[in-house]
Amino acid sequence: MEYFPVFFDLKAQKVLIVGGGEVALRKVALLERTGAAITLVAPVVAPELAQRAAAGRLTLRVREFVPDDLDGSRLVIVATSRRAVNRWVAALSEARAIPVNVVDDRDASRFIVPAIIDRDPVLVAVSTAGASPVLARRLRERLEAFIPQRFGALAAWLRDLRRGAARRLPGTPARRRYFEALIDGPAARRFLAGDARGAMQIAQQLLATAAGAARGAGEVTLVGAGPGDPELLTLKALRALQDADLILHDRLVPDAVLDLARRDAERICVGKTGGGDSTPQTLINQLLIEHARAGRRVVRLKGGDPFIFGRGGEELEALTQAGIDFAVIPGITAAIGCAAYAGIPLTHRDYAHSVSFVTGHADPLGRDPDWRALAMPGMTAVFYMGLGRLGHIVERLHAHGAPATRPVAVISRGTTADQRVIAATLGTIEAACAGANLPSPTLLIVGEVAGLQASLAWVHAAEPTLDRIEAG
Repeated sequence: MEYFPVFFDLKAQKVLIVGGGEVALRKVALLERTGAAITLVAPVVAPELAQRAAAGRLTLRVREFVPDDLDGSRLVIVATSRRAVNRWVAALSEARAIPVNVVDDRDASRFIVPAIIDRDPVLVAVSTAGASPVLARRLRERLEAFIPQRFGALAAWLRDLRRGAARRLPGTPARRRYFEALIDGPAARRFLAGDARGAMQIAQQLLATAAGAARGAGEVTLVGAGPGDPELLTLKALRALQDADLILHDRLVPDAVLDLARRDAERICVGKTGGGDSTPQTLINQLLIEHARAGRRVVRLKGGDPFIFGRGGEELEALTQAGIDFAVIPGITAAIGCAAYAGIPLTHRDYAHSVSFVTGHADPLGRDPDWRALAMPGMTAVFYMGLGRLGHIVERLHAHGAPATRPVAVISRGTTADQRVIAATLGTIEAACAGANLPSPTLLIVGEVAGLQASLAWVHAAEPTLDRIEAG
């Protein structure tokens, strides 16, 4: 995050604007809505600025800027057409630790002004950190169309309800759930539609019900985080992350997915690593039960899908025995997501009539998969977490009739910006992977469909840079 987003309370605070043209006028029009005490300094000013000064809406000094103009300023905006003056004012402001923005000069600015969607008291700010103001403007246009005009009035109404909720619902979790029910349910829809009386009736009924209810047990939701790309998260999964009080997540769930959770939700990593430190499954089960019994909404966030080598079934059995309510939100499993991003169809009329998902880990009881079936023509075998036992997998498939020419692909960190794909055959895959230092997680796909990767691949390791484009 290149800039830290903040909202200044500028009521009755001095804001200095240096410049008197159209850009300065736009800044004044925006700042007037904040209640700031605006002082504008410029040798020549636009007529509209003079009119505002005559009406007492700002203090106008028609002259060149002098350093004493900075006295008492809480914020400075510089909008002259003279770069040397702009940089001078910025340097003086910086020396006094006054936040300064120089219009169209990001390097000289301590802060930048975002594109704004104003639904007072709801304010949405959009910034590209100065990279593309046009892109920020386009995004603002889309949000303007998406956010109802009465959204600000809804926020003010909810603010008025907070005092009554605080009296009757002493616990923070209870109040949060009450307002979630208001916002997500018919009360907010009624209010936005103009039926404030109907919305208030629903709000009062919900408050009475919530105040009279005994504190109940929480719940656990098993959520599939998908294979890595945060945009592959389902809408239900996103809602669960936003509502969670606690998130127990796997080690390989990317930060980009965790960043979608509610900011104040507690997060506990309960990941497992092959041959390294691991959280015992019994402890994970215990944490799920304890926190749910404490009335918390718990999300068990797993990479891929909870029921594909995610031990989700074991956790649900423990919750069932403990009498804990639960729900399951499936995710795009690694086999489907990574194969799609690598350009490998898991089934194909001409090459594969069936697909099997197999764990690459050794079974602690010594049980083996049906290697004969996995080696059959027309079969696609997908091995999860199999890179560490690649030699064993190749040897067993060879021993059960798979030819050395059968296509193979190893996918590392599939669906992410770091995705790497090594395509080879059963006879050459070990040599191709030797020294490649492929990071986890990895997926091994064996079958004729893997041979289509070279022609169907659509995700590439690196996007062309501007230098490459210009050189080409």
